[in-house]
Amino acid sequence: MTTLRRMTRTKRTKRIFDRPAPGLQISRHPFPLFGHLTGMRRMALLLALAWSTGAISAHAAPASAQSSSKSHAHDFVIFATVFTSQGFALPGARVRVRRADEKKFRWEALSDHQGELGIRVPQDAEYEMAVEARGFQPQTRKIDAREGNREDLTLRMEPLAPGGKP
Repeated sequence: MTTLRRMTRTKRTKRIFDRPAPGLQISRHPFPLFGHLTGMRRMALLLALAWSTGAISAHAAPASAQSSSKSHAHDFVIFATVFTSQGFALPGARVRVRRADEKKFRWEALSDHQGELGIRVPQDAEYEMAVEARGFQPQTRKIDAREGNREDLTLRMEPLAPGGKP
């Protein structure tokens, strides 16, 4: 009987020590020092740091942009709107621009869903613009960029003749 009591007491003692004390609940997180609130504090600190870095760089960007040697103040802008022969916008028309005295095209753009596009080129030169679209005849235009700072063009593309190359 004495041996049975000792075994019962031992089991009870183990059960008492296995359970946490009523005031000391064990956290479910494997590392109690890195609990939920600590993670939230770290996240808030990282967001504040990122925001302050962005705020500093946002204030510094205009000053560096003004001192940049690559300014667009002396550029010529070619705006074009491409239409079909029926007056509908022609998206996806390919426009390439080159200097009049060069053979290689240096600038290229595609018209958007409204048929509009814009290309920025240096001033004080003459340019040649080629417009191509699938199912339409290609066109070329001369552009004089020696006067003014922009050229607005409206291009009406004519369909290819039946049996023509697409």
